[in-house]
Amino acid sequence: MIFITVRFTVRPEYADDWPALVDGFTRATRAESGNLFFDWSRSVEDPNKYTLVEGFRDSAAGAAHVAAPHFKAGLEAMAGAIAATPEIIHTEIPGEGWSPMAELAPRS
Repeated sequence: MIFITVRFTVRPEYADDWPALVDGFTRATRAESGNLFFDWSRSVEDPNKYTLVEGFRDSAAGAAHVAAPHFKAGLEAMAGAIAATPEIIHTEIPGEGWSPMAELAPRS
């Protein structure tokens, strides 16, 4: 699995509208056959920071994502709203997605 985490610092005037700004890109990426997950979160400490956690089946799926027209369109839409170059962690790891956490489970 290709595992990617990207941290975005958004200009304050775009922070509240960020989810709408990236909605088309998000929906199109989630529809890709090789996409396992594509999830956004907003920092509780800094409302101008968003983190994207994404997973792709394999390197071919990751390459197809980057080559997709919606990838280029998504970058174009984000470029005017970011305050700094995003930071990224990109790695290949074993597995096919999320696994249950061993250390915590709901009480019965």
